[in-house]
Amino acid sequence: MSYDLAGKRVWVAGHRGMVGSALMRRLADEDCELLTVGREEVDLRRQAETEDWLAEARPELVFLAAARVGGILANRDHPASFLYDNLMIEANVMEAARRCGTEKLVLLGSSCIYPKYAPQPIREEALLTGPLEPTNEAYAIAKIAGIKLAESYRAQHGCRFISAQPSNLYGPGDNFDPASSHVLAALLRRAHEAKTREEPEMIVWGTGAPLREFLHVDDLADALVFLACHYEESVPINVGTGEEITIRGLAELIAEVVGYGGALRFDTSKPDGTPRKVVDASRLAGLGWRASTPLAEGIRGTYAWFAARQGTARGMAAMMET
Repeated sequence: MSYDLAGKRVWVAGHRGMVGSALMRRLADEDCELLTVGREEVDLRRQAETEDWLAEARPELVFLAAARVGGILANRDHPASFLYDNLMIEANVMEAARRCGTEKLVLLGSSCIYPKYAPQPIREEALLTGPLEPTNEAYAIAKIAGIKLAESYRAQHGCRFISAQPSNLYGPGDNFDPASSHVLAALLRRAHEAKTREEPEMIVWGTGAPLREFLHVDDLADALVFLACHYEESVPINVGTGEEITIRGLAELIAEVVGYGGALRFDTSKPDGTPRKVVDASRLAGLGWRASTPLAEGIRGTYAWFAARQGTARGMAAMMET
């Protein structure tokens, strides 16, 4: 059973975030009506506000990309906020969507839902088979609850709710704040600042040994639209590239893209997080979708986006030379 977007009223919840913005770009090519609402108008953590807005807007398809997200430091310092905010957003939007008769909903999950020592590459069946990574446990628990809530709405109410779990994301619209960003954005900003200030070394958190997989946000947006049209199972589905790189290798690649020639210093007092995390995306590949953005190309585009917003022609020139 496929889902046709033509003429549909499509709400992107979280349209100003990195994933939401990418979805807006991708959906601009489709014959559908895009609905948005800002947090200054509707706080999705508040049930009454959420239900009132959906009852009036009546979207036929919902992409639930609204969430509180952040890196290791943000998760460590604000676990209650990560757990509460994400639980409330998921529960309120799904219940409101059910009440207003939404035809389909796509929940954006995260690969951090899987156990810290899950067999690699991580298959969807690994969910709830072991302890989580402590540094993002609160966020992971909230996302697991959202996945199970979507499954439960399918089972009890027949709702066409699905969920997708991307690997580590990056791209235009990412958060580059040093206190709350994820690893790729954090390293890109550090490399940029180290070059601008002509610093002799750049600090990288941890040992550099962990292996990670990185997915460009525009690839994810394309995958989410593909899944909305072609996926109907209750099993959460992975979205990834199948390629991995060490944090050391990532830092070296970013330094090359930015044009930073100093040394890398690894701060081993900072946590590494999960030792290896790459998802098995064979289920999605079997449906006919694969990621198309090479990592180096995606980092160059992301750095161009970041440098342009820093007002630094120097950073742009360095990017173009690599």
